[in-house]
Amino acid sequence: MEKNLPLHLQEVIFSSQEPKISIQISKLLKSGAIRKIAPRVYSSNLDESIEGIVRRNLLKILGNLYPGVLLSHRSAFEFQPTKTSQLFLTTSYTKKISLPGITLHFLEGHPPIEGDNKFLGELYASQKARAFLENLQPSKKLGSASKCLSLPEIEKRLEQIIRVNGEDEINKLRDRARAISAQLEMPKEFEKLNRLISALLTTKTSKILSSPLAKARAFGKPYDPARMELFETLFRELKNTEFPYREERNITPTSFRNFAFFESYFSNYIEGTVFEIDEAKKIIQTNTPLPARNADSHDVLGTYQIVSNKKEMQITPSTPEEFLKIISFRHSILMSARLDKNPGLFKDKNNFAGSTAFVDFNLVRGTLIQSFDFYSALDHPFSKAAYIMFVMSEVHPFLDGNGRIARVMMNAELVNADQSKIIIPTVFREDYMGALKKFTKQRKCDTYIKMLQRAHEFSANIYNEDMDDMQAYLATCKAFMEDSDVILKIVKR
Repeated sequence: MEKNLPLHLQEVIFSSQEPKISIQISKLLKSGAIRKIAPRVYSSNLDESIEGIVRRNLLKILGNLYPGVLLSHRSAFEFQPTKTSQLFLTTSYTKKISLPGITLHFLEGHPPIEGDNKFLGELYASQKARAFLENLQPSKKLGSASKCLSLPEIEKRLEQIIRVNGEDEINKLRDRARAISAQLEMPKEFEKLNRLISALLTTKTSKILSSPLAKARAFGKPYDPARMELFETLFRELKNTEFPYREERNITPTSFRNFAFFESYFSNYIEGTVFEIDEAKKIIQTNTPLPARNADSHDVLGTYQIVSNKKEMQITPSTPEEFLKIISFRHSILMSARLDKNPGLFKDKNNFAGSTAFVDFNLVRGTLIQSFDFYSALDHPFSKAAYIMFVMSEVHPFLDGNGRIARVMMNAELVNADQSKIIIPTVFREDYMGALKKFTKQRKCDTYIKMLQRAHEFSANIYNEDMDDMQAYLATCKAFMEDSDVILKIVKR
């Protein structure tokens, strides 16, 4: 579109052999309407730095100044200069040329072949298979000065192909690389690529792999790297924040069970399993489901069976394997009446909440295992509770019951440390769900932590030997209200 604008309005203007355009450029240059920013390149932008203008229009400049050149090696993946402002291209000669703020490295090599990508006039870019071969060439330099990506970065890109599009796609890439390696005179590079792909697919030894993500794939435990970034963000914030200790006040069996009743009631209410308080009490007291709502009744019973058992709730994982075993066992109890939801088994298809897609079912086990390192490094019981609850919520490892299991795991951390458990009352549901969603979408965890701290402060005041008195206190705090305009009230005791 820009080339149809008058010259004096174009941000990037190239010298021309057409006399009319050449004369116009000379006039604009003399009048100060444009300025020279690189050999045979001018700009009407007189305000911004030349380096910024060149970087923004770099690919267009390359295609015009060096027609037929191939964006290659790491630049064929990154499509931008490295952190040290290096860009790598393949042509018929070796040379280093400087543009404002950028160093162009021209490497002697094979010209574009069938399958290489042409864009922006006469600029080409290596096709994916060729780019992988190029990045496996020897390089004398390291880091961002190297023409090649590091081996862990290459492995990460290969793993991503498998994770997103499956083994068929990585095998297509391998077949294409094999086909062009002779033409490009890169047989050694293809052998390296073949070994990496074979290791990722576990058909050959995985000892040659170096990146954690690739090793996890090779050992059959691929994980979701984007989720791990979220978990690391939460870990850092929790690790560097001081939280108050809120000791458990429901120290008798009766008061502990009273709290567990409301814990179960609210946890199911949040998920849409709605009962009147008296109906829920009857289910628990008689240990009998309502005839008309057998499965829903079992959801409440299953949750209560877990959270009212102090011995069970004192169990926390010390290894990744224990973590998986504990959540599977508790899920089997919670969802015992819903056989179509595969109680105790990880999901076998993907699940969603609106537009939010949870961790791919193929990556559940590996993501949970990887998340355990951060969990183990946390000390404060609230930190461990907040972390493990978010992990469970974000991974969503089961077909159903994920929110309830997440809150069970959260409160087990607190019971294990003799701290007050956390209840998310009906009136606080939107705050709770909104904070989780905000963290997932915006990748900032401050709202989530503040929300959970408020819920903990509220819950620490819920204690009583009499269930009716405990219910009355909750009503005073507006805990049962569904009106979105009502705010949770913390009545300190």
